[in-house]
Amino acid sequence: MRKKILAAITAGLIAFGSFGVVDAMPRDQIAKIQVKKASDFKYWTKNSVANQKLVEYVTDVTNKKSKNYIPVEDRLAVFDMDGTFIGESMPCYFEWMLYLERALHDENYTPSAEDLEYARMVDAEIRAGHFMTGKFPKGIDLGEAKSQESVFAGMTPKDYEAYVRKFMEKPVEGLTNLKWGEAFFLPMVEVIKYLQANQFTVYVVTGSDRPAMRVMGSEVLKIPYNQIIGTNPEIIASNQGDISADDYAYKHDDYLIRGGLTKKNLKMNKVVAIEHEIGKQPVLAFGNSGGDTSMLNYAITGNKYKSLSFFVICDDLERGLGNQKKADGCVALAEKNGWIKISMKNDFKTIYGDNVKRTE
Repeated sequence: MRKKILAAITAGLIAFGSFGVVDAMPRDQIAKIQVKKASDFKYWTKNSVANQKLVEYVTDVTNKKSKNYIPVEDRLAVFDMDGTFIGESMPCYFEWMLYLERALHDENYTPSAEDLEYARMVDAEIRAGHFMTGKFPKGIDLGEAKSQESVFAGMTPKDYEAYVRKFMEKPVEGLTNLKWGEAFFLPMVEVIKYLQANQFTVYVVTGSDRPAMRVMGSEVLKIPYNQIIGTNPEIIASNQGDISADDYAYKHDDYLIRGGLTKKNLKMNKVVAIEHEIGKQPVLAFGNSGGDTSMLNYAITGNKYKSLSFFVICDDLERGLGNQKKADGCVALAEKNGWIKISMKNDFKTIYGDNVKRTE
Protein backbone atom coordinates (compact mmCIF):
# COMPACT_ATOMS: atom_id res chain seq x y z
CA MET A 1 0.00 0.00 0.00
CA ARG A 2 2.82 2.40 0.94
CA LYS A 3 4.51 1.81 -2.41
CA LYS A 4 1.25 2.55 -4.24
CA ILE A 5 0.80 5.81 -2.34
CA LEU A 6 4.39 6.89 -3.11
CA ALA A 7 3.93 5.99 -6.77
CA ALA A 8 0.75 8.05 -6.94
CA ILE A 9 2.47 11.03 -5.32
CA THR A 10 5.41 10.75 -7.72
CA ALA A 11 3.08 10.60 -10.71
CA GLY A 12 1.26 13.67 -9.49
CA LEU A 13 4.48 15.62 -9.07
CA ILE A 14 5.60 14.67 -12.56
CA ALA A 15 2.29 15.69 -14.08
CA PHE A 16 1.73 18.93 -12.23
CA GLY A 17 5.15 19.93 -10.87
CA SER A 18 6.32 20.12 -7.29
CA PHE A 19 4.53 22.53 -4.99
CA GLY A 20 2.33 23.94 -7.73
CA VAL A 21 5.13 24.58 -10.24
CA VAL A 22 4.03 23.24 -13.60
CA ASP A 23 6.33 22.21 -16.45
CA ALA A 24 5.00 22.30 -19.98
CA MET A 25 2.34 19.63 -19.84
CA PRO A 26 2.60 16.73 -22.32
CA ARG A 27 -0.33 16.29 -24.67
CA ASP A 28 -1.58 13.15 -22.97
CA GLN A 29 -1.71 14.99 -19.64
CA ILE A 30 -3.48 18.00 -21.16
CA ALA A 31 -6.09 15.56 -22.47
CA LYS A 32 -6.68 14.32 -18.91
CA ILE A 33 -7.57 17.74 -17.49
CA GLN A 34 -11.05 17.57 -15.98
CA VAL A 35 -13.19 20.43 -14.72
CA LYS A 36 -16.72 19.56 -13.67
CA LYS A 37 -17.43 22.32 -11.16
CA ALA A 38 -16.09 25.72 -10.16
CA SER A 39 -13.75 24.36 -7.49
CA ASP A 40 -11.99 22.18 -10.10
CA PHE A 41 -10.36 25.15 -11.85
CA LYS A 42 -6.61 25.13 -11.04
CA TYR A 43 -5.09 27.56 -13.49
CA TRP A 44 -7.21 30.69 -12.98
CA THR A 45 -6.49 33.36 -10.39
CA LYS A 46 -8.77 33.34 -7.37
CA ASN A 47 -10.55 36.64 -8.09
CA SER A 48 -10.78 36.36 -11.87
CA VAL A 49 -13.94 38.20 -12.92
CA ALA A 50 -14.02 36.43 -16.27
CA ASN A 51 -13.91 33.02 -14.63
CA GLN A 52 -16.62 34.02 -12.17
CA LYS A 53 -18.87 35.25 -14.96
CA LEU A 54 -18.41 32.02 -16.87
CA VAL A 55 -19.24 29.87 -13.84
CA GLU A 56 -22.28 31.98 -12.99
CA TYR A 57 -23.48 31.70 -16.57
CA VAL A 58 -23.05 27.93 -16.82
CA THR A 59 -24.66 27.41 -13.41
CA ASP A 60 -27.64 29.50 -14.49
CA VAL A 61 -28.29 28.10 -17.97
CA THR A 62 -27.90 24.45 -16.90
CA ASN A 63 -30.39 24.82 -14.05
CA LYS A 64 -33.76 23.48 -15.18
CA LYS A 65 -35.52 25.75 -12.70
CA SER A 66 -33.92 28.89 -14.14
CA LYS A 67 -35.75 31.09 -16.64
CA ASN A 68 -32.46 31.10 -18.58
CA TYR A 69 -32.25 27.31 -18.88
CA ILE A 70 -30.81 26.16 -22.22
CA PRO A 71 -31.65 22.65 -23.49
CA VAL A 72 -28.62 20.45 -24.04
CA GLU A 73 -29.07 20.41 -27.81
CA ASP A 74 -28.73 24.21 -27.92
CA ARG A 75 -25.72 24.54 -25.63
CA LEU A 76 -23.26 25.48 -28.36
CA ALA A 77 -19.91 27.15 -27.75
CA VAL A 78 -17.51 28.33 -30.47
CA PHE A 79 -13.80 29.02 -29.98
CA ASP A 80 -11.23 30.65 -32.16
CA MET A 81 -7.95 28.74 -31.85
CA ASP A 82 -4.70 30.72 -32.35
CA GLY A 83 -4.26 33.18 -29.48
CA THR A 84 -7.49 32.02 -27.87
CA PHE A 85 -6.38 28.65 -26.52
CA ILE A 86 -3.05 27.95 -28.26
CA GLY A 87 -0.02 30.20 -28.57
CA GLU A 88 0.30 32.44 -31.60
CA SER A 89 3.34 34.58 -30.82
CA MET A 90 6.26 32.10 -30.80
CA PRO A 91 6.86 34.06 -33.01
CA CYS A 92 3.72 33.64 -35.14
CA TYR A 93 0.74 31.36 -35.84
CA PHE A 94 1.26 27.59 -35.70
CA GLU A 95 0.23 27.18 -39.36
CA TRP A 96 2.48 30.02 -40.54
CA MET A 97 5.50 28.48 -38.81
CA LEU A 98 4.53 25.12 -40.33
CA TYR A 99 4.44 26.82 -43.76
CA LEU A 100 7.88 28.35 -43.25
CA GLU A 101 9.27 24.99 -42.15
CA ARG A 102 8.07 23.46 -45.41
CA ALA A 103 9.08 26.31 -47.71
CA LEU A 104 12.40 27.32 -46.17
CA HIS A 105 13.81 24.49 -44.08
CA ASP A 106 12.63 21.16 -45.52
CA GLU A 107 15.62 19.52 -47.22
CA ASN A 108 13.29 17.06 -48.97
CA TYR A 109 11.17 19.73 -50.65
CA THR A 110 11.93 22.36 -53.27
CA PRO A 111 9.37 25.17 -53.44
CA SER A 112 8.63 27.14 -56.57
CA ALA A 113 10.56 30.37 -57.00
CA GLU A 114 7.37 32.31 -56.28
CA ASP A 115 6.64 30.41 -53.05
CA LEU A 116 10.27 30.69 -51.94
CA GLU A 117 10.24 34.45 -52.45
CA TYR A 118 6.94 34.85 -50.62
CA ALA A 119 8.03 32.65 -47.71
CA ARG A 120 11.22 34.69 -47.31
CA MET A 121 9.14 37.87 -47.20
CA VAL A 122 6.78 36.41 -44.59
CA ASP A 123 9.70 35.23 -42.50
CA ALA A 124 11.36 38.66 -42.67
CA GLU A 125 8.14 40.37 -41.58
CA ILE A 126 7.78 38.00 -38.61
CA ARG A 127 11.44 38.41 -37.60
CA ALA A 128 11.00 42.19 -37.73
CA GLY A 129 8.29 41.86 -35.07
CA HIS A 130 5.53 43.09 -37.36
CA PHE A 131 3.10 40.29 -36.46
CA MET A 132 2.44 41.40 -32.88
CA THR A 133 2.61 45.12 -33.70
CA GLY A 134 0.05 44.87 -36.49
CA LYS A 135 2.45 46.17 -39.14
CA PHE A 136 2.13 43.26 -41.56
CA PRO A 137 1.73 44.39 -45.19
CA LYS A 138 -1.88 44.61 -46.37
CA GLY A 139 -3.08 41.34 -47.90
CA ILE A 140 -0.39 39.18 -46.36
CA ASP A 141 -2.97 36.90 -44.68
CA LEU A 142 -4.48 35.86 -48.00
CA GLY A 143 -1.13 35.76 -49.74
CA GLU A 144 0.34 33.50 -47.08
CA ALA A 145 -2.70 31.24 -47.21
CA LYS A 146 -2.36 30.81 -50.98
CA SER A 147 1.36 30.10 -50.76
CA GLN A 148 0.83 27.75 -47.81
CA GLU A 149 -1.64 25.65 -49.77
CA SER A 150 0.75 25.70 -52.72
CA VAL A 151 3.71 24.25 -50.83
CA PHE A 152 1.57 21.39 -49.48
CA ALA A 153 -0.34 20.77 -52.73
CA GLY A 154 -0.15 17.18 -53.97
CA MET A 155 0.33 15.76 -50.47
CA THR A 156 -2.17 13.12 -49.33
CA PRO A 157 -4.19 13.86 -46.19
CA LYS A 158 -2.33 11.09 -44.32
CA ASP A 159 1.08 12.40 -45.37
CA TYR A 160 0.06 15.92 -44.39
CA GLU A 161 -1.10 14.68 -40.98
CA ALA A 162 2.25 12.99 -40.44
CA TYR A 163 4.03 16.21 -41.43
CA VAL A 164 1.98 18.23 -38.95
CA ARG A 165 2.64 15.73 -36.16
CA LYS A 166 6.37 15.88 -36.83
CA PHE A 167 6.30 19.69 -36.70
CA MET A 168 4.41 19.58 -33.40
CA GLU A 169 7.56 18.07 -31.84
CA LYS A 170 9.60 21.18 -32.65
CA PRO A 171 10.33 23.65 -29.83
CA VAL A 172 8.61 27.01 -30.09
CA GLU A 173 10.71 30.16 -30.33
CA GLY A 174 10.96 32.64 -27.49
CA LEU A 175 9.96 30.28 -24.66
CA THR A 176 11.84 27.45 -22.97
CA ASN A 177 10.62 23.88 -22.36
CA LEU A 178 7.71 24.04 -24.79
CA LYS A 179 6.98 22.16 -28.02
CA TRP A 180 4.41 23.36 -30.52
CA GLY A 181 2.18 20.36 -29.83
CA GLU A 182 2.05 21.32 -26.14
CA ALA A 183 1.37 25.04 -26.67
CA PHE A 184 -2.12 25.09 -25.15
CA PHE A 185 -3.24 27.74 -22.69
CA LEU A 186 -4.01 25.53 -19.69
CA PRO A 187 -6.67 27.88 -18.26
CA MET A 188 -8.54 27.87 -21.58
CA VAL A 189 -8.29 24.08 -21.81
CA GLU A 190 -10.04 24.07 -18.43
CA VAL A 191 -12.81 26.24 -19.89
CA ILE A 192 -13.35 23.80 -22.74
CA LYS A 193 -13.37 20.81 -20.38
CA TYR A 194 -15.76 22.62 -18.02
CA LEU A 195 -18.20 23.32 -20.83
CA GLN A 196 -18.00 19.75 -22.11
CA ALA A 197 -18.65 18.43 -18.60
CA ASN A 198 -21.77 20.59 -18.49
CA GLN A 199 -23.06 19.19 -21.79
CA PHE A 200 -22.03 22.01 -24.09
CA THR A 201 -21.01 21.03 -27.60
CA VAL A 202 -17.74 22.79 -28.33
CA TYR A 203 -16.75 23.84 -31.84
CA VAL A 204 -13.45 25.31 -32.97
CA VAL A 205 -13.91 27.99 -35.64
CA THR A 206 -10.46 29.08 -36.81
CA GLY A 207 -8.92 30.91 -39.71
CA SER A 208 -6.10 28.37 -39.77
CA ASP A 209 -5.81 25.31 -41.99
CA ARG A 210 -8.55 22.96 -40.90
CA PRO A 211 -6.70 19.62 -41.30
CA ALA A 212 -3.70 20.95 -39.35
CA MET A 213 -5.86 22.24 -36.52
CA ARG A 214 -7.70 18.92 -36.35
CA VAL A 215 -4.38 17.16 -35.75
CA MET A 216 -3.26 19.80 -33.26
CA GLY A 217 -6.42 19.97 -31.17
CA SER A 218 -8.87 17.12 -31.63
CA GLU A 219 -7.35 14.33 -29.55
CA VAL A 220 -6.17 16.67 -26.78
CA LEU A 221 -9.48 18.47 -26.37
CA LYS A 222 -11.75 15.51 -27.17
CA ILE A 223 -13.37 17.52 -29.95
CA PRO A 224 -14.40 15.39 -32.98
CA TYR A 225 -12.91 16.29 -36.36
CA ASN A 226 -16.29 17.45 -37.67
CA GLN A 227 -16.49 20.03 -34.87
CA ILE A 228 -13.25 21.72 -35.93
CA ILE A 229 -14.04 24.28 -38.62
CA GLY A 230 -11.29 26.20 -40.39
CA THR A 231 -9.85 27.23 -43.73
CA ASN A 232 -10.41 24.33 -46.09
CA PRO A 233 -7.77 23.36 -48.64
CA GLU A 234 -9.04 22.27 -52.00
CA ILE A 235 -9.21 18.47 -52.12
CA ILE A 236 -8.93 16.72 -55.48
CA ALA A 237 -8.55 13.19 -56.80
CA SER A 238 -5.06 12.12 -57.79
CA ASN A 239 -6.01 11.64 -61.47
CA GLN A 240 -8.27 14.68 -61.67
CA GLY A 241 -5.77 17.18 -63.04
CA ASP A 242 -7.42 20.42 -64.15
CA ILE A 243 -10.86 18.87 -64.54
CA SER A 244 -13.54 20.49 -62.41
CA ALA A 245 -15.00 18.44 -59.56
CA ASP A 246 -18.37 19.01 -61.24
CA ASP A 247 -17.17 17.01 -64.24
CA TYR A 248 -14.88 14.42 -62.66
CA ALA A 249 -15.80 10.95 -61.36
CA TYR A 250 -13.59 9.36 -58.70
CA LYS A 251 -11.87 6.23 -60.13
CA HIS A 252 -10.86 2.97 -58.48
CA ASP A 253 -7.17 3.89 -58.70
CA ASP A 254 -7.68 7.40 -57.31
CA TYR A 255 -6.68 8.76 -53.92
CA LEU A 256 -7.14 12.19 -52.38
CA ILE A 257 -4.54 14.95 -52.51
CA ARG A 258 -4.41 18.56 -51.37
CA GLY A 259 -4.89 21.35 -53.91
CA GLY A 260 -5.05 25.12 -53.61
CA LEU A 261 -6.90 27.56 -51.35
CA THR A 262 -10.67 27.80 -51.25
CA LYS A 263 -11.28 30.82 -49.00
CA LYS A 264 -9.82 32.06 -45.72
CA ASN A 265 -12.13 31.40 -42.77
CA LEU A 266 -11.88 34.84 -41.16
CA LYS A 267 -14.24 37.64 -40.15
CA MET A 268 -17.76 37.23 -41.59
CA ASN A 269 -16.71 33.95 -43.18
CA LYS A 270 -16.66 32.48 -39.66
CA VAL A 271 -20.34 33.30 -39.19
CA VAL A 272 -21.18 31.84 -42.60
CA ALA A 273 -19.28 28.66 -41.69
CA ILE A 274 -21.18 28.40 -38.39
CA GLU A 275 -24.50 28.69 -40.20
CA HIS A 276 -23.48 26.17 -42.87
CA GLU A 277 -21.83 23.59 -40.64
CA ILE A 278 -23.64 23.95 -37.32
CA GLY A 279 -26.94 25.45 -38.39
CA LYS A 280 -27.64 27.03 -34.99
CA GLN A 281 -26.60 30.22 -33.25
CA PRO A 282 -24.01 29.58 -30.52
CA VAL A 283 -24.64 30.86 -27.01
CA LEU A 284 -20.97 31.24 -26.07
CA ALA A 285 -18.10 32.55 -28.19
CA PHE A 286 -14.40 32.98 -27.44
CA GLY A 287 -11.87 34.90 -29.53
CA ASN A 288 -8.79 37.10 -29.33
CA SER A 289 -8.52 39.37 -32.37
CA GLY A 290 -10.45 41.65 -34.69
CA GLY A 291 -10.87 38.70 -37.06
CA ASP A 292 -13.21 37.18 -34.46
CA THR A 293 -15.46 40.25 -34.19
CA SER A 294 -18.23 38.91 -36.41
CA MET A 295 -18.36 35.55 -34.62
CA LEU A 296 -18.41 37.11 -31.15
CA ASN A 297 -21.09 39.63 -32.06
CA TYR A 298 -23.17 36.98 -33.82
CA ALA A 299 -23.32 34.91 -30.62
CA ILE A 300 -24.72 37.76 -28.51
CA THR A 301 -26.93 39.55 -31.04
CA GLY A 302 -30.62 38.62 -31.22
CA ASN A 303 -30.05 35.33 -29.43
CA LYS A 304 -33.15 33.69 -28.02
CA TYR A 305 -31.00 32.39 -25.16
CA LYS A 306 -28.83 34.16 -22.63
CA SER A 307 -25.45 34.44 -24.33
CA LEU A 308 -21.93 35.73 -23.69
CA SER A 309 -18.76 36.43 -25.65
CA PHE A 310 -15.26 36.36 -24.14
CA PHE A 311 -12.13 38.04 -25.49
CA VAL A 312 -8.61 36.84 -24.60
CA ILE A 313 -6.25 39.82 -24.21
CA CYS A 314 -2.53 39.34 -25.05
CA ASP A 315 -1.33 41.53 -22.16
CA ASP A 316 1.20 39.10 -20.67
CA LEU A 317 4.49 40.30 -22.11
CA GLU A 318 6.56 37.57 -20.44
CA ARG A 319 4.76 34.24 -20.13
CA GLY A 320 2.60 34.85 -23.20
CA LEU A 321 4.97 36.97 -25.32
CA GLY A 322 2.18 39.51 -25.69
CA ASN A 323 2.22 43.08 -26.97
CA GLN A 324 0.89 45.96 -24.90
CA LYS A 325 -0.18 48.14 -27.83
CA LYS A 326 -2.14 45.28 -29.36
CA ALA A 327 -3.56 44.41 -25.93
CA ASP A 328 -4.75 48.00 -25.41
CA GLY A 329 -6.49 47.91 -28.78
CA CYS A 330 -8.15 44.62 -27.90
CA VAL A 331 -9.39 46.01 -24.58
CA ALA A 332 -10.99 48.92 -26.43
CA LEU A 333 -12.55 46.56 -28.97
CA ALA A 334 -13.99 44.34 -26.23
CA GLU A 335 -15.44 47.28 -24.33
CA LYS A 336 -16.98 48.70 -27.50
CA ASN A 337 -18.72 45.42 -28.32
CA GLY A 338 -19.70 44.24 -24.84
CA TRP A 339 -17.41 41.22 -24.63
CA ILE A 340 -16.01 39.90 -21.35
CA LYS A 341 -12.26 40.48 -21.19
CA ILE A 342 -9.88 37.67 -20.22
CA SER A 343 -6.50 39.06 -19.18
CA MET A 344 -3.71 36.55 -19.75
CA LYS A 345 -1.59 38.52 -17.29
CA ASN A 346 -4.12 38.86 -14.48
CA ASP A 347 -6.57 35.96 -14.94
CA PHE A 348 -4.16 33.10 -15.67
CA LYS A 349 -2.13 31.58 -12.82
CA THR A 350 -0.02 29.95 -15.47
CA ILE A 351 -0.27 29.78 -19.26
CA TYR A 352 1.76 26.78 -20.37
CA GLY A 353 3.31 25.89 -17.02
CA ASP A 354 5.46 27.84 -14.60
CA ASN A 355 8.72 26.38 -15.89
CA VAL A 356 8.00 27.63 -19.40
CA LYS A 357 9.93 30.89 -19.38
CA ARG A 358 10.89 33.60 -21.79
CA THR A 359 14.29 33.03 -23.41
CA GLU A 360 16.97 35.70 -23.08
